[in-house]
Amino acid sequence: MTKSRATFIGFIAVLLWALLALMTVGSAPVPPFQLNAVTFAIGGAIGVVWLVFTGTTAQLRSVPLRVYIIGTAGLFGYHFLYFSALRMAPAAEAGLIAYLWPLLIVLFSGLLPGESLKPGHVIGGLVGFAGAALIVGSRAGGFDAAALPGYGLAFLCALTWAGYSVISRSFGAVPTASVVVFCLATAALSVPAHLALETTVWPTTSIGWLSVIGLGVGPVGIAFFVWDLGVKKGDIQLLGVASYAAPVLSTLALIVAGIASLTWTLLLSAALITGGALLAARASMRD
Repeated sequence: MTKSRATFIGFIAVLLWALLALMTVGSAPVPPFQLNAVTFAIGGAIGVVWLVFTGTTAQLRSVPLRVYIIGTAGLFGYHFLYFSALRMAPAAEAGLIAYLWPLLIVLFSGLLPGESLKPGHVIGGLVGFAGAALIVGSRAGGFDAAALPGYGLAFLCALTWAGYSVISRSFGAVPTASVVVFCLATAALSVPAHLALETTVWPTTSIGWLSVIGLGVGPVGIAFFVWDLGVKKGDIQLLGVASYAAPVLSTLALIVAGIASLTWTLLLSAALITGGALLAARASMRD
């Protein structure tokens, strides 16, 4: 598989994550950790079917235990920190801090063997982040010192996903089949978190059930498999910057669904994010 093809496959995850907000809204009133448990169970089940169908279940035995630990910590840790941050701080501001992960991926990836961080990657990342900041910042309220713990968790959230993605690159020889175990383990860990912190609530409409299933199949299912392939075999720096397309595409999905309105902020954000991705792509093509 070529590097460019793997990068394209990895970007499919960004497209799927763009539906995360829309489907999460549709899945109400299911609480976050219960949603986490159900959707990751669906994603893991899809992975199991894929392994059985392709006859590759034996690949799981060749994966070192440390990889399973790191992968599960990445998926579960990110979502645990994210949901906790949004409980302790304003969602818009916490979401912006958590969305530092694409920029951190671009910066951290320069530390990997065989990779180099060029000015174009840094500038592209900063321009893309400015676009993402416009989308979230335009809805953010005033600064609240009492929310500092939540902001701290949001930053740890960003570090967790960036660290997971970059470390995954160093496990390039580990088969993507390992993500099946990551998903199932994340679902298992989410169950006690849900029982300890939440009250069980199931969807009350057909749209709610379709949203939950859709999350499990796409943003919390297939997305992690294609992302794993992308960061291991593709251009991780370009993927990191291209991930800034997610908030724009997510907002567009909400607009199409009638949940949000088209504004000049969205248009400017789209221009900044596209420009940032082009800068990073230009830097990568010079390799």
